[in-house]
Amino acid sequence: MPRAVALKARVAGHVDDGLAALLGISRRLHAHPETAWREHASAALLAGELEARGFAVERGAAGLPTAFVAEAGTGPVAVGLVAEYDALPGLGHACGHNVIAAAAVGAAGALAAVAGELGIRVRVIGSPAEEGGGGKIPLLDEGRFDDLALAMMVHPGPADAVYARPRAVAHVDVSYRGVTSHAGAYPHLGRNAADAFAVAQVAIGLLRQQLPPSVRVHGIVTEAGTAPNAIPDVAKGSWYVRADTLGELAGVFERVRACFEAGALATGCEGELIETSPRYAEFRNDEQLAGLFAANAAALGRDMDLAEDGPRGMATASTDMGNVSQRVRAIHPYLGIDSTPAVNHQPAFADAAAGPAADRAVRDGAVLLAQTAIDAVLTRPSTQED
Repeated sequence: MPRAVALKARVAGHVDDGLAALLGISRRLHAHPETAWREHASAALLAGELEARGFAVERGAAGLPTAFVAEAGTGPVAVGLVAEYDALPGLGHACGHNVIAAAAVGAAGALAAVAGELGIRVRVIGSPAEEGGGGKIPLLDEGRFDDLALAMMVHPGPADAVYARPRAVAHVDVSYRGVTSHAGAYPHLGRNAADAFAVAQVAIGLLRQQLPPSVRVHGIVTEAGTAPNAIPDVAKGSWYVRADTLGELAGVFERVRACFEAGALATGCEGELIETSPRYAEFRNDEQLAGLFAANAAALGRDMDLAEDGPRGMATASTDMGNVSQRVRAIHPYLGIDSTPAVNHQPAFADAAAGPAADRAVRDGAVLLAQTAIDAVLTRPSTQED
């Protein structure tokens, strides 16, 4: 379609004209990482950048201080772009959310420049706490995605892949409370909370023999005593349980819960398990959007093989974008940062997320999101050319 070709060339030019500013956004986020629910400076930066591009911005959307919703255009079709910007504790932007946010701003600005011709509204949904917390879910519950024709984002990874295959996940905090005592002189008066975790982790390790390959159970102990000669009376940890679907997760979760309960029972401690966010759903890819994105990516020299399941195990990751995809047509493609052998959540990946390959991912991500939106809008039944 000649119209689509011309519009896609225009949005690519718009991104390139403003590329220095987009890379500045990515680098500023990267240099000042903020973790879940604390992304105050990051959200303010992105909201301000979108306002400077003519967007009306609602800060604190859905009652979340670090969420925002920005919109431009007045057309009947609403196109959604999702920005993530939280970092990982101790690892900074080792998942590359700085790239995600900068690409979303770039795509939004480019689409806003042609919104009148396309008859669209462009909405950027700023989503906190993807790395545990699920900021998209309250936004989804408040209807901020309901009227969207589609919702898209890009995510950096170790390789290009058009399909996201994230699984469902439950996030839990586990704590045990026992009785402290002198470990050498009076051990019989104590109840060891750290031992409760030891029992629970052995039980989980044995349970893994009976779990299907689609399930992952993993976590850390964050507190387990302060001195070797004092029996710990408090122990705490954080754990994830993943499965292919929310349905599968529901059954597996109860078996894992029983392992933690066994720790309390065996040691005579009190145990508590609290889910720290709503459960993330598995991701549902929109086939048409995936095909459009792959075709546009091929034109930029990126091989988005439609048979790929995901780069280097990213299929076993999880995201609250999965909950969005259950309600709205959505894609979540990966753009490879192939200058490093590192994978997401490794320190070397955090370094790469501010390098030349990440800069290219910002540029290509912004262009591809905008071009895919154009194709999707122009191929809707009500807007097809003769």
